[in-house]
Amino acid sequence: MIDEIRRKDAREKISLGGLIVKAGLRDADKSFILGCLLYAAKLDHNSKEYKNFQKVGKEAFTDMRVGK
Repeated sequence: MIDEIRRKDAREKISLGGLIVKAGLRDADKSFILGCLLYAAKLDHNSKEYKNFQKVGKEAFTDMRVGK
């Protein structure tokens, strides 16, 4: 059971790291990346800014050129 939880956690971390790479931030300062994520975490999910970030992200998932 613990091994399954660990594997799931590892897959999730790898997946989230892949988002950093896809965004083209592989070489970015880690403090900058964390700051961006903390800023985003505070956004109201109904705000215009949140919706804009979400739109950009959805478009990036369909555009294989992002981050390359």
